Amino acid sequence: MFGPEQFGDDDNGTVFRDVIMLALAGFVAVVLILLPHLNPPGARQSREVDSPGNVIVEIRWPDELDADVDLWVQAPGDVPVGYSNKGGLIFNLLRDDLGKRADATGMNYEVSYSRGIPPGEYTVNVHLYRNAAGVYPVPVTVVASVKRNASESARQILASRVELKREGQEITVFRFKLDERGRLVPGSVHSLKRPLRAWRNKS
Repeated sequence: MFGPEQFGDDDNGTVFRDVIMLALAGFVAVVLILLPHLNPPGARQSREVDSPGNVIVEIRWPDELDADVDLWVQAPGDVPVGYSNKGGLIFNLLRDDLGKRADATGMNYEVSYSRGIPPGEYTVNVHLYRNAAGVYPVPVTVVASVKRNASESARQILASRVELKREGQEITVFRFKLDERGRLVPGSVHSLKRPLRAWRNKS
């Protein structure tokens, strides 16, 4: 048989559980309200597009391949920039990826940035320096972007995918012109071959 005092204890327990559940629900609500403000999407996006240069050229090839693909770029009136000449007046090669050699990231990626956007023709080449994997062809994705000023984010202007079929092969991925405002000149894009890697040997 239950006495009156036992019913009173049960009521007190129910009230205590209700108070605890309400406090927990309030805490969860506060966390959910604050969560978007801990890492605002806008701030994350601005960091991702805050590139250190104006013309950005990037290449990627399959991470699982032990292959050394080289990016070569040339700005108007400047020398070609690549693994054996990492800097010119305009472009700098910021990452020279050797494939699996001395690679802490596991990512096959190279990138060059320019200082300023001189008007004229730009050339972008890729070169298969070494392919220890022995897998052919080696697919390479090439992307060119332009950041016209500090307040503007980088915008992709060109993208292409090419295949390297032998060691030593150099491909002109695209040649294009930018105007005085850093805009792509309509009709200026083509891939007429222009070797860049052996520029020092030219007379």
